[in-house]
Amino acid sequence: MTAIDKRTHERKFVRTFFTTPTAVEGEDDSAKMLKKSIQLRGMQAPDVWVPDNEDATAPNMRDEGAQNIIDVVSADGADFPGEIHPRVVWHRDSPTTRYQGFQRMLEMADPDNGAIENIDGFVIPEVGDVDDWKKADEFFTIIENEHGLEEGSLKMSVIIESGAAELAMSKLRDEMGKPTNNLQRMFLLVDGEVDYTKDMRAITPTGGLPAWPELRHNTSRGASANGLIAVDGPYDDIRDVEGYHERMTENQAKGQLGIWSLTPGQVVEANKSPLPPEEGYWIIDADGRTVELESQDGVEVYSGERIELEEEGDGYELEVGGDEYELTEDELTEELLDLLDYVPSLNDIVDSMEEFEAAKEAGKGAIAMTQSATVSIDGVEVDVAKDRMWDEATYQALQTPITLFQDVYENRPDQHDDLADLYGEDVVDRAMDVGN
Repeated sequence: MTAIDKRTHERKFVRTFFTTPTAVEGEDDSAKMLKKSIQLRGMQAPDVWVPDNEDATAPNMRDEGAQNIIDVVSADGADFPGEIHPRVVWHRDSPTTRYQGFQRMLEMADPDNGAIENIDGFVIPEVGDVDDWKKADEFFTIIENEHGLEEGSLKMSVIIESGAAELAMSKLRDEMGKPTNNLQRMFLLVDGEVDYTKDMRAITPTGGLPAWPELRHNTSRGASANGLIAVDGPYDDIRDVEGYHERMTENQAKGQLGIWSLTPGQVVEANKSPLPPEEGYWIIDADGRTVELESQDGVEVYSGERIELEEEGDGYELEVGGDEYELTEDELTEELLDLLDYVPSLNDIVDSMEEFEAAKEAGKGAIAMTQSATVSIDGVEVDVAKDRMWDEATYQALQTPITLFQDVYENRPDQHDDLADLYGEDVVDRAMDVGN
């Protein structure tokens, strides 16, 4: 039997979770947004597309929305490059709402309607404790039996929008694999911070959403413990690209590599964000702010005002924020190394992995990798070099971005040209071979 914490679905990673209203009121064609979204390709197309027949669609339009899903997905779903997971209505406290969601899933899954062969699963919102998750799973099993589908073939994703759902993640490991359920069908754990904030009765001075880093950590932990994939909730300020990137960077450090996307523009940013950069670069901690150094003729240049450096006789005077240091050349180098970090490119990662693999084949258990640069601050140039020991544990940890890249390449052939344009075909080929 496969261990619970080993992912059993074909997709190992999901970068993008993109929702689309299923029926737009007041339009000649209420399915216009579905028809537009299903044509997305390349970096604009999400890994998981969610025709949203819950919050994004008005209650009086949801029956029409379910039919629109059937019509659009049956017509064009076979050519969509990502997975398709409609979201239906559900609520832990409302049997009526749960029944409505069940009926619409039953209709969408009917093979006679032609859509189910292109639908990978369904997204269930507003779940409660783990018994509520099992109710949803039972409905999925009934639907599969009703329509002659293989049990467990429909993936089930849930949105964590309550304290009860957050606690349920810690109980899921004990429930999955029991003969009384088919919870192995679980796929995504998605944060829903808006309704979670309401459920938690949280208040902020501005009325904005709390950051909820604990929720995102717990969702990532729940996904890791149960062989699932963690996805963060929506970032509503769609014009704040920098803030969106900061959010994704924070998430990725928690192992939550996926995020909700509200526009095709956000999809592009989220599809690229967890991938290694095209070119490696140096960053410096400038009094609490991370700043990327500008590469000029082989020199990494800091041009901000938070760090100052000048030569003083045989030594140097370094100022970081309000702190001043009088240093020798060796002391300066050590101080700068504490402030500097290198962000490797895909090519850098592949080079390092290939070098370690060659060393391992030669019988070496560990090797030192060196990254050096000339750094310029206020016109003063300093040579620095960072050494990092690579052993098997380091190799395995740094294999994650390569595994992500390989998963994307294998599952998203529509992005092959984009990846080749970004990294070069040679780097792409080497990245697909390394680690195997």
